[in-house]
Amino acid sequence: MKTWQKIKENPKLLDQYLVREKVVDTIRSFFKDQNFHEVFTPILVPIPSIEPNLEVFQTELTTSKGIKRNGYLIMSPEFSIKKLLAGGIGNCFEITKCFRNEEEVSPLHNPEFTMLEWYRVGADYRNVMEDFENLFTKIIQSVNPKVDLSKWEYQGGVYDLSLPWPRISFEEAFAKYAGLKIEDVKDDDFYQIFFNEIEPKLRESKRPAIIYDYPISQASLARKKESDPRFAERFEVFLAGVELGNCFSELTDHIEQKKRFESDQNERKGLGKTDYPIDLDLIEALKSGLPPVSGIAVGVDRLVMLAANVSSISETLFFPGEEIFDL
Repeated sequence: MKTWQKIKENPKLLDQYLVREKVVDTIRSFFKDQNFHEVFTPILVPIPSIEPNLEVFQTELTTSKGIKRNGYLIMSPEFSIKKLLAGGIGNCFEITKCFRNEEEVSPLHNPEFTMLEWYRVGADYRNVMEDFENLFTKIIQSVNPKVDLSKWEYQGGVYDLSLPWPRISFEEAFAKYAGLKIEDVKDDDFYQIFFNEIEPKLRESKRPAIIYDYPISQASLARKKESDPRFAERFEVFLAGVELGNCFSELTDHIEQKKRFESDQNERKGLGKTDYPIDLDLIEALKSGLPPVSGIAVGVDRLVMLAANVSSISETLFFPGEEIFDL
């Protein structure tokens, strides 16, 4: 049965889907109240991002005169927003549609999804940690004004969202939860160890967790930590077994950024994947001068899922990919 049919059969179900409206309204008011600009950048671009382990949707733009250009649906608005930051727009945010191909369709993944990104100028990742805590708790309170944040319920579990949220470094997490020193772990093994051994322990804690200071090999767009260049100023947020956001103190050095993009290209070639060009317009924007800034990408569908107390993002989408494509 299609979602629209379920709603027609059970009108009360509509409340579950309309949680998204409350969440998006809350996001907008949160940033507008702080005088952030809301920006609108393209979904169709001529050069995709080149993360080694992600794949884009490719299409072709054709003009009435027969001119043809490759086009790609964005996986993130990050490159476009950084060009605006170089132009001097200041603090800004965007809520936009993004797309990823060749990914599993799961309770936490959909080929088309909604992304929130915000960038705070003159800030670093620690400032954005506080932004995220405050935004998330405001979202939960907007959906349920009577909620006790110290006893927030989600899918049968009770979680303590009291501020501040626990922070633990990547290095500490590996030692505490996996019994490993990160210098003994190969770059290619970080993800699997984190997914299989660390994330389950974070889920058991019944608290949110902010994991910060990732190895430099795990953060191609983040700046190095001055006090320890083995690490990058990156953090991720986890709650109830769900990764909610990925933040960087943004890399502003155009030479270093180009080197990291070239490394990504080489890794894609080694994996036998399509070789895409580097976005030289972004490199030029960084060269012109990007202010100190920290930014984060947040999956809006996952925020809605938690706020609506459902177990899958498909239960928050009127037209989930698995339904419309019969996956």
